[in-house]
Amino acid sequence: MKKMLILVVIAMLAGPLFSEEAILIDFSELKADIHVRVTDNDTDNTPNQNRRTMMDYSHVAGGSFTTQQKAIMKTSLAIENWEVLLASSSRTVENVSLSYTKEAPSKQFGTVMGVRIRFPIEPFNSWAIIKPPFEIPAFEPQATVGDDGSIQPSGDGVTGPSRFEAPAGENGKVDKTKGAYGVIKNVGPIKSVAVNVYGLNFPHGLSTILIDSQGNQRTIFMGYLQFDGWGELVWNNPAYVQDVRNRDIRLYPLYPTSTPFVKFGGFLIQRDAARTGGDFVTYFKDVKLIYDLAVLDQDSDIDDEALWHIILDRETARKTWEMEQFGQMQILRYLEQAKQASEPPFGSSERGEQQQQQ
Repeated sequence: MKKMLILVVIAMLAGPLFSEEAILIDFSELKADIHVRVTDNDTDNTPNQNRRTMMDYSHVAGGSFTTQQKAIMKTSLAIENWEVLLASSSRTVENVSLSYTKEAPSKQFGTVMGVRIRFPIEPFNSWAIIKPPFEIPAFEPQATVGDDGSIQPSGDGVTGPSRFEAPAGENGKVDKTKGAYGVIKNVGPIKSVAVNVYGLNFPHGLSTILIDSQGNQRTIFMGYLQFDGWGELVWNNPAYVQDVRNRDIRLYPLYPTSTPFVKFGGFLIQRDAARTGGDFVTYFKDVKLIYDLAVLDQDSDIDDEALWHIILDRETARKTWEMEQFGQMQILRYLEQAKQASEPPFGSSERGEQQQQQ
């Protein structure tokens, strides 16, 4: 009898007996709701950033930037900030300029992500990746964001849930009934992935890109978009073992094990050479996961983490690395934008007004 109890305990620790469902990312929550200046002379008040997902990369800028320049070094996961990366063979100037994301009003869901992609008309295979403007950080702490995009970390600025997880409920823990902003923590084996997508009878294939806590990127083929209207494409993991008796039961140390996570890496659209090229349009509402818990919450006699801070040290180092990687790319984009010509086109009415003023 004692041996049987021990086996049951090991099974519960190593492989959860039930799964949880959560929204990995909800694009209806990424609508631009605040305006952040993009230049020193910016007087437009049209919303251009998403408050919840604001990120400040000025702290990784060098000393050659002025205080005014650093004040506008901010970005977010606002829908129109997302990028469309075409295959190298399809990356003409025209195709790149006509491939972008845009906020789309939906009667059913409110604001969703609209995507336009210009594929080559010529008969050869091509693909496009719809990706966030920066790799979504898994350890960015909670913060209060002002109307101008200023960010004030909450608490100690290190511990607590990530700002890109689902909002906390009344008990202070993550409320998985609400949509996350690209990060779900404590994820074990994934059972299913679902994408709520709008089809317009295009015969192109759709895949979802997920990134795990080890930095491994996994591309999951969801299906084809050859249907009309909203539909839910579902991938069921063929390697998922439902019966716990058939699982590989192993006993792992409970501490100090970092909680594994999954974050959203983007979508992959694949166009076959035999299919129609040219403009392609679709819309996305959300991405959902059904998964096993990696670690069960337990009421221990001793709070190991409060005593040793091992996981905190690891996650702080990982957060610093994430911010360095994110910030360097944003600085290069800022410099490229600053070098762009700001003069109006030849022959335009705006150019004529400038010449008259001079």
